Amino acid sequence: MASIPFLSVIIPAYNEAANLSGDRLAPITSYLSSVGHTWELLVVNDGSTDATLDLLRRFAAHHDHVSVIDSPHRGKAATIITGVEQSRGRYIIFSDMDQATPISESQKLLSRLQSGSDIVIGSRTGRQGAPLFRQVLAYGMVILRGLLLRLPYRDTQCGFKGFDRAAADKIFPLMKRIHHFHPITEAAVNPGFDVELLYLGRKLGFKIAEVPVAWHHVQSTRVRFFRDAFSGFSELLLVRWRSLTGAYHLKS
Repeated sequence: MASIPFLSVIIPAYNEAANLSGDRLAPITSYLSSVGHTWELLVVNDGSTDATLDLLRRFAAHHDHVSVIDSPHRGKAATIITGVEQSRGRYIIFSDMDQATPISESQKLLSRLQSGSDIVIGSRTGRQGAPLFRQVLAYGMVILRGLLLRLPYRDTQCGFKGFDRAAADKIFPLMKRIHHFHPITEAAVNPGFDVELLYLGRKLGFKIAEVPVAWHHVQSTRVRFFRDAFSGFSELLLVRWRSLTGAYHLKS
């Protein structure tokens, strides 16, 4: 029976051929190999229509501890949940392929997890280089999540978060049961996903810490102001509605 790794790193991938051709994964595995604890890297292909899956499989074939999970295109939320389901680590961190927050920042999350936090979220400061519309989206999300959900965190949307196994095993199956993910045809940013994770974490009594992390802006064609503003607002309302109607109650 394979030993349980100390850390599982999960990276969602949707049409990432350009990033992968630029050798984006090599620095990640190089760093993880240097830190002295056991690890696994799970890259979850979200039904990509370009060469992403082929490139991922080629990389994994030449790197130990790297696994590729091929999943239907259902959006980032379902992709991360799929990765968590198949992970084995004592601690779990999910990160983005573009490495806007570099994997070297993972030690900050792990330090807090090892000192007693159940969930640790990366918090971007300043967001230098981000275009104005992204800063407006971020500021609007801060206001709305405060009004609707009373979440006391500065940055819920950073794609760099860590969980201990106990928290992950409670939160992610509950989200999967609630959402009933199905295949889609367009890119899905899922702005409500991160908020819902933290809302559930608080509701279930887990200790959540927020730590500042390095971040640099990476240009993305998937972020669209009006679509993402509407999606973010509607998903926050859904989280509130689910809470009011008892959808988040754990089954006995």
